[in-house]
Amino acid sequence: MAGHSQFKNIMHRKGRQDKERSKLFSKLAREIMVSAKQGMADPNHNPRLRAAIIAAKAQSMPKENIQRAIDKATGAGADNIEEVRYEGYGPGGVALIVETQTDNRNRTGSDIRSTFSKYGGALGEPNSVTFMFDRVGVITYPKAKGSDDAMLEAAIEAGADECVSSEDGHEFITSMEDFGAVRDALEQKLGEPEAAKIEWRPKSTNPVNDENGETLIKLIEILDDHDDVQTVYGNYELSDALLEKMA
Repeated sequence: MAGHSQFKNIMHRKGRQDKERSKLFSKLAREIMVSAKQGMADPNHNPRLRAAIIAAKAQSMPKENIQRAIDKATGAGADNIEEVRYEGYGPGGVALIVETQTDNRNRTGSDIRSTFSKYGGALGEPNSVTFMFDRVGVITYPKAKGSDDAMLEAAIEAGADECVSSEDGHEFITSMEDFGAVRDALEQKLGEPEAAKIEWRPKSTNPVNDENGETLIKLIEILDDHDDVQTVYGNYELSDALLEKMA
């Protein structure tokens, strides 16, 4: 019985992982479609599409899936997907930005609003929290790509604003205006990055106590799991004890 139960648990986990992977591929494909539809279908002349393809490849998305998304966006009868940004506050007064891509604004808005409300948050008006964040380009390389000093030198040569190195890797930060040029310069020197995208980065963080932190994590997980949600950004700072507990 023990072996049978263990097998069932493994299969359950695998099924869950497959489901999460399928959802991730769906979100990556949607970003590729939106990028291709708004610009050119050639990634060499469409920086956003190129970034979307890099992100998809980093998650081992098959080439045929990537091409299918591009073809679907540029072909006849392409889905009418629009980008909608929601802003609000979560538990503990944390500022949150939720970026979505949807074919039904009313449905998505209702879902986001009810999720905020259920977990002690509230949606705000457009631009109600974005002033607390910077809109920047972030280009990521693995830790093994080079030493911290070497990456800092590469950042200076490429024209990046800074390079943040940690155990997880190297992040090159740049303005939106310089994003494409910096990414191309880094790619010439270091090869294709793990990721290259535009993000919202908080100007300062808001410490959250563990009780609010647990509720906040649930809120973000539910939002992130929504099919239409691409990314959730926040200015929260969780305690080490809570992070260890949730690990």
